[in-house]
Parts: sequence; structure tokens; C-alpha cells
Amino acid sequence: QVQLVESGGGLVQAGGSLRLSCAAPGLAASGYGVGWFRQAPGKEREFVACINWSGGYTSYADAVKGRFTISRDNAKNSVNLQLKRMSPEDTAVYYCEAGSFGPLANNYPHWGQGPQVTLYS
Repeated sequence: QVQLVESGGGLVQAGGSLRLSCAAPGLAASGYGVGWFRQAPGKEREFVACINWSGGYTSYADAVKGRFTISRDNAKNSVNLQLKRMSPEDTAVYYCEAGSFGPLANNYPHWGQGPQVTLYS
């Protein structure tokens, strides 16, 4: 069982930046890829980005491509999501999920608690 702990959510001005982190003991040894998903009020959970175990492969949703960057540090058992040039449409609860790779939530059996990210103008 992988216990994911996220940090870094909060209130951000439109156009600003934020970094979300996700850590779990043994995450590197698990061999899991990690994905970030988000859910805005009244909307379905949607894929944001993912990274494979080694960090050599990443994938992004079109809505965040060029603005968000996912990375991982296996020495620290952590995965980060850097959010830049944020817009009100990025307001959501962001979930870190461990599993395999790709945009399907079913690929990730382990989820974190989901920090809230809120944009203001």
C-alpha cells in the first residue's frame, strides 16, 4: 500500500504559479508511475499529467501543456507538479495518484487526499 501525501495547494492570483508535491515512503521502490488529476466543482475528474517510474516519460492534457511540468525525485520518493501561467479554469482539487501511466484514472489504484487550488483575478 502506498500512502500518498500531497502539499502545496492554496490561493493563487491568475497568471501566477504554484508547486504541488506528492510524497510517499517507498514510492520509488514500488515502481509506480504517478499521475495528477483534478476535479473542479460540478465537473468530472480529469487527467492533468503523468510521469513514469524513471521520469523518462511524461504526458500532459492539452489544457495544461506548456504551462504545467511534472517531475519526480526518486531519491526523495516524491513527484512534483509545477503550475505556471494559471487561469481561473485551473481551480480544482488536485489529486496525486500512483499506479501505471497514462490518462485513465483506472490505471492508478492509490490516491492522495487532494489539495485545493483556487485562482482569483
